[in-house]
Parts: sequence; structure tokens; C-alpha cells
Amino acid sequence: MTEYTSDEMMSVAAARALGDGMSCFVGIGLPSTAANLARRGHAPNLTLIYESGCLGAKPTRLPLSIGDGELADTADAVVSVPEVFNYWLQPGRIDVGFLGAAQLDKFGNINTTVIGADYANPKVRLPGAGGAPEIAASCREVFVVLRQSTRTFVEKVDFVTSFGHGTGKGDRERLGLPGAGPTLVVTDLGLMRPDPETAELTLTELHPGIDVDQVVEATGWKLKVAGDLGTTPEPTEAELRILRDLKRASA
Repeated sequence: MTEYTSDEMMSVAAARALGDGMSCFVGIGLPSTAANLARRGHAPNLTLIYESGCLGAKPTRLPLSIGDGELADTADAVVSVPEVFNYWLQPGRIDVGFLGAAQLDKFGNINTTVIGADYANPKVRLPGAGGAPEIAASCREVFVVLRQSTRTFVEKVDFVTSFGHGTGKGDRERLGLPGAGPTLVVTDLGLMRPDPETAELTLTELHPGIDVDQVVEATGWKLKVAGDLGTTPEPTEAELRILRDLKRASA
């Protein structure tokens, strides 16, 4: 078996969650890597949508931003940003929103705005929301991908940029949010899914070579572990080849 890194395992696991024929609203960074890996591999009919208005983008390398000309050059269509949001996203026409995060809490709420309790004088000011709040609200479901540590996985986010499950099950419905919210979190250690009864993120799969204690130690709350905890299948040689070719093209 070919050796692989924890980042490669994370990207492959995230890519596998995307099915052929799905439509996916893609965030830049780790989500874009996973989505493009899926499209080049098991899901050639995956439709990639970027908030700059590029529908059906087929980039030959990983885009540097949502404004990368590579997205427009390879798209089936380029429409206005208002059309992307008002026609495609808000009415629930997009299957999956794929997002990253600076902080994620136990109910899947995302922070990409500020680190620190004081919004006006934060410890760190982050890039901000972009289209993520609308993606989190309106896509049929949301996948989140990020590296796991107690710095990123916190009991409560410092600022709710993109709404997950609020303070628990039922909060989305009370606010009238149409999408299911985060249904999967993919990290470099394993997979988490919301508990059906509470919506609290629960560890459901470990990546090969990772034990439960490692994941618990990298989580900023008392992490729940599924009784039927599984193990993520290792990346195949074909998946690693596609991923590495994609990275080389982007270097």
C-alpha cells in the first residue's frame, strides 16, 4: 500500500462523501481540494458551483480564489453573483455546501470572523463570511472539512459566522432555515456526524492508525463516541494518484 499523509486521508475521505451527479457549492481551500478530487475520480458528473458565479467549473488545477479565471474559463456557464444566490442557492437547488472553518463547535456552528470575545478588538480578525452563511442556511446539507485541534474544535465558537445547529436540535427549524445543516465533519483524524436526537457532533469513524484518545484530546469539548465506531478505508492508489496530480498541477 502506498504511504499517505493525514491531509491526504482527510481529502480522500471528504471527496468520497460527494456522490456522482450531485451539485456542490464549493469553498476555497480544503473543500475545493476534496471536491475537485471527487470530480476527477468517482464522481465525474459532480457539478461544482463557486460563489463568483461559475456553474459547472472543471478547473485543471486548484483555484487560488473564487475569482480565479480558471473557474470561469472551464465553467459550463458564468452568471451573476445575485443569480447564484437568489436562484440557485436560496431556493434549495444545491445538494451540498462544502465549507471550511477557523473554529467549529459541538453543534456545527462555524466561525470565520474573529478569534476572541471582543468583536471590535479581537485577538485575530479573520477573512469573514463571504457566502458561507447563505450556504450553511440553504444547501440541502453541509459538509465541513478542517484539521482537528483544540484551537479549531471549541465548546462554543467566539462568533457564529455560519449557523450549524445552534444550541441543539430544532434550532434550525425555529429560525426557518431550509437546509439540513452540517451532516458531516471530516478531519485529519476521523469523521463526525450530528447525533439524531441532540444534533451534537459525534465521532462515527476513525482514520486508520488513529485511536479514540487522540481525537478526544484534539477536541475542545467532551466528545461523544458512537457505539458502532467505524474505521475509514485507506486511500486507494488511484485516489492518491489523482490527488497528487492535482496538487502538482497547482504548484
